[in-house]
Amino acid sequence: MKYKELKKALLLLEDGTVFEGKSVGVEGTSFGEVCYNTGMTGYQEIFTDPSYSGQLMVATNAHIGNYGVNENEVESDGIKISGLICRNFSYTHSRVRSSGSLEDYFIKHQLIAITDVDTRAVVSYIRDKGAMNAVISTDTDIASLKEQLKKVPNMEGLDLASKVSTKEAYTFGDINATYKIAALDLGIKTNILRNLAERDCYIKVFPNTASFEDLKAFQPDGYFLSNGPGDPEPLANAQAVAKKIIEKNLPLFGICLGHQVIALASGATTYKMHNGHRGINHPVKNLVTGKGEITSQNHGFVIDRKSLENLDTIEVTHIHLNDNTVAGIRLKDKNCFSVQYHPEANPGPHDSSYLFDQFIENLKK
Repeated sequence: MKYKELKKALLLLEDGTVFEGKSVGVEGTSFGEVCYNTGMTGYQEIFTDPSYSGQLMVATNAHIGNYGVNENEVESDGIKISGLICRNFSYTHSRVRSSGSLEDYFIKHQLIAITDVDTRAVVSYIRDKGAMNAVISTDTDIASLKEQLKKVPNMEGLDLASKVSTKEAYTFGDINATYKIAALDLGIKTNILRNLAERDCYIKVFPNTASFEDLKAFQPDGYFLSNGPGDPEPLANAQAVAKKIIEKNLPLFGICLGHQVIALASGATTYKMHNGHRGINHPVKNLVTGKGEITSQNHGFVIDRKSLENLDTIEVTHIHLNDNTVAGIRLKDKNCFSVQYHPEANPGPHDSSYLFDQFIENLKK
């Protein structure tokens, strides 16, 4: 039986806590910040989402791999998580559209993963203690792993967007589309591009190092700042680009990390959350319409709401109903808005897809 062939593995947290498990596929060691996602489906989209770069992902759903993978359902050019921790890994899979097993997919991308872990205990622990650096490994020399773990930088102050951004500009969609969008890639998801293309947009995606002049040379009708991983504060270039777009009052839409960058460019501040929001069932209230939305979220940083109290240029448009954190803003007297969550929702509900339509309406203005 394959189960008996599995090699022992472990999860070691930076505070010294150890959880035991078994190795899946590739043996080795991987470091990152441990976090958890509460979604019941969409593991392939999660694993390939650039916003998860640098994260060791704990899956709260008990079964991972049961419906295999489909190469056409990825959100980037490959797996972006640093490693996976799960309860029950499914070596067999069943789905009509499946193009292979998750195990083979992990081996292909050389991803370190461990199974047979008490993930309920892990989630309960880091929920109380907060997100922290960790290591998963088939090497059970804890003393050695502890020394290596000390050298891993904290997520706070870490620029990860530069690691996942495209190195060369590229285009997406129909060149004859009605609207042209210049997108700054901080870790963009493919489904964001699909949503824009479906709304008659031709998008040029620029590296995170691109200047406002680079984006402007495309002669776009609007600008977009993407999602991405890490701390928004070190992203000086992205903030400078956002500031120039805002100053010129050009149509601007930001999602997740792009939302935080817009806030920083407008004088607000951000902070690292105790655990962050990661899942596909987060409740948000639209303060403009009064309606509730179930949203897909993935972030460990958020706008400091107190920093907005003395800024009469920013209006809070959405709040997270679990903790009242800022989930959306609009710049007064400017053609600019942003949200902390993911309206492209892949995986997740489509409650917030209207935000793309709102952006198109802003282009028309």
